[in-house]
Amino acid sequence: MPPFRQVGQKQLPQEVVFMAWSPKRDLIALANRAGEVLLHRLANFQRVWSLPPNENTGKEVTALAWRPDGKILAFGLTDTKRIILCDVEKPESLHSFSVDSSITYMHWMEVTEESSVLTSFYNAEDESNVLLPKLPALPKNYSTTAKIFSEEKSDEIMKLLGDVRLNALVLGGSSGFIEIYAYGMFKIATVTEVAGSCRGLCLSSDLKSLSVITEIRDSSDSEAEIKYFQLDTSLLSSYLPEVTRMARKFTHISTLLQYIKLSLTCMCEAWEEILMQMDSRLTKFVQEKNTTTSVQDEFMQLLLWGKASLELQALLMNQLTVKGLKKLGQSIESSYSSIQKLVISHLQSGSEALLYHLSELKGMALWKQKYESLGLDASGIEEAITAVGSFILKANELLQVIDSSMKNFKAFFRWLYVGMLRMSEDHVLPELNKMTQKDITFVADFLTEHFNEAPELYNRKGKYFNVERVGQYLKDEDDDLVSPPNTEGNQWFNFLKNSTHLKESPLLFPYYPEKSLHFVKRQMEGVIDRCLQKPADIIGKSVHQAVCVSLYKTSQSEDSTPQLFKLPFLWNDKTTNIHYVLFTILENSISKIYILRRHSDTSRSVSNGILAVEFGNFLNNSINESSDSKCYSCLDAHFYDDETITVVLKESVEQEGKERILAQLPLSSVYTDEDPDREFIWDSTKRLDEQSGEITTRTVFLENQWRVLENMKAQYVAVNGIRKVSCVLSSNLRHVRVFEMDVEDDGEEEEEETTQVAAGEPDELNQTAYNQDNVCGASAEELPDETEEHEPSLDP
Repeated sequence: MPPFRQVGQKQLPQEVVFMAWSPKRDLIALANRAGEVLLHRLANFQRVWSLPPNENTGKEVTALAWRPDGKILAFGLTDTKRIILCDVEKPESLHSFSVDSSITYMHWMEVTEESSVLTSFYNAEDESNVLLPKLPALPKNYSTTAKIFSEEKSDEIMKLLGDVRLNALVLGGSSGFIEIYAYGMFKIATVTEVAGSCRGLCLSSDLKSLSVITEIRDSSDSEAEIKYFQLDTSLLSSYLPEVTRMARKFTHISTLLQYIKLSLTCMCEAWEEILMQMDSRLTKFVQEKNTTTSVQDEFMQLLLWGKASLELQALLMNQLTVKGLKKLGQSIESSYSSIQKLVISHLQSGSEALLYHLSELKGMALWKQKYESLGLDASGIEEAITAVGSFILKANELLQVIDSSMKNFKAFFRWLYVGMLRMSEDHVLPELNKMTQKDITFVADFLTEHFNEAPELYNRKGKYFNVERVGQYLKDEDDDLVSPPNTEGNQWFNFLKNSTHLKESPLLFPYYPEKSLHFVKRQMEGVIDRCLQKPADIIGKSVHQAVCVSLYKTSQSEDSTPQLFKLPFLWNDKTTNIHYVLFTILENSISKIYILRRHSDTSRSVSNGILAVEFGNFLNNSINESSDSKCYSCLDAHFYDDETITVVLKESVEQEGKERILAQLPLSSVYTDEDPDREFIWDSTKRLDEQSGEITTRTVFLENQWRVLENMKAQYVAVNGIRKVSCVLSSNLRHVRVFEMDVEDDGEEEEEETTQVAAGEPDELNQTAYNQDNVCGASAEELPDETEEHEPSLDP
């Protein structure tokens, strides 16, 4: 009776390039060649959701990583050099950011180190929740860009913040690119100590060291050399409480910037293109009219004498129309009211919260004994506070413009509506007919200010008028405002202009009357980014290389294998803080597993620092009794937990019907206490594969923790020891089987499964064969097509 109960299998329409189990739930994330990210459930390998490739985010997924709490999935895209943080509950991007290199690997870890200072910080209630009002949810009726805060309670923002315990997303890319992001959002280190393209990363749970595997290739035709680096990151571990507090504060700031960005997006969507109708109609009127009278004079005549020229009548009655005027008035009122509410409730709330967190950060920076070594700079944070203040001033200016525009348009449209009713000889209600001298003056002032023809504006924007003044603030462009606010006669401005001391005072926020809200927001983001960048540079420079080992050279035959599945594999034992490196070297047609061990404390050594493992004969019925006992090659190996390695093996003897095997290798069978072997002496001038004959080799005979993978050319495996599951992928990258590892199959079920899967090599099926009724010998009903299955929710 074989162990490891099979719970699902599927033939997928696209080649899988990466797979990663959720650390907390029975879910596995897949990325395929088409750039799609998929989430599947363990049971029957049901698809929960899929996120198709997007031109804005990217189409070539090159790495996947789960946040340790299992609530956020991160993936890297090489074509756009972007990192996307996705909600596990639904296929929506919560946050994204750009990096300077194509990402080739990512690792998301949680810090397990404990101290009294950290414990009190973890348990203390976040003061910002007490002192600041809760950020209101964004409206539901706007596009998907704003949906991350669409729930009534707006808890999505807390998903980005996550648990207060420090976790770090480590990114590796080409040309030695390595960056560490606290909580997956704030960059705390830019590492420059390694060369080559990153193939593996592992940051120790005590933050003392970072293990890196890189591939160095001199030219495109040459063999690649695989190197292992251990980098000392002791600054992070020495200042762990300070790093945690600083990172948490920066994560709040990053989240608020995202909230402000989405608030502004909602404001842009609330502003409608219909509001530009008045400008475009008046411009067309200027181009087509035959008289020399200005547009302003035409409307003034209508205001004063109640008579309009034939051309103006044609414009109002035939193009604008009474119905169109009512619709335009309603649109302006609705749009301006929505924007006004968003500014007051969302933009100002987010900006004030941003000011609070930056002010707290400035206080931390002034505690130089604790934070100066981490690169916190009080002057840079002061600049960021000033930039946020300028943004708040600009938001307040927009509120004033909206307020005055609503009053102006209301009076103007009311007067124009009555005038058009009279032209059409319709009945005018008595309440509309009343117009005081004050109302006439109000409309006259509006016409004087807004209805002046501006030829220079036509050269810039293709229109002669800028009657609508709100939209210019929401344009994401560097141009100055078409109609900046009029500050003439403003007593405060005159006072500042005449005061030499106040003009340069740090207590006053700079004001940019000529610029749009978008421009000031981008300026604010740039200043805050520079403020956040300095700690990453300082901490990155403190990281230094402790160990560099050349492991082996890759053979040319490996080049067709997807890089994401290639060994080596890195693992960190959280209990002992030992780093493990798993890799294989081909010797005499057999791939042995090599296990390299290093302590996270680079000053400490580990016994049996390097061992080789080969598998003795345990599948007696499929090979000749007299054959060599060293008969299995390792195809893939991953740590199942701190005590076990899951391996995929193949028989190395050339015979018909050789099988692939899924097995569990206990570390206790490799690191035995009896008769300790001589310690391997490193020769740093040679690669490890050139010294393999001197490395101690342990021959392991597996007893019962293995299973033959019938009718499957298995090649790769992804495992999760916490959930006790594994997923095996075939060499054609399309056939998957999922197993529960710590239960045994019922005999009858196993027999039934074997009957369902017909003999033959399913992995040799091409796309045409996949579309036929029989997939891997199973009926289409038993192995449903990926595109036809329903997508269940995550709720159990």
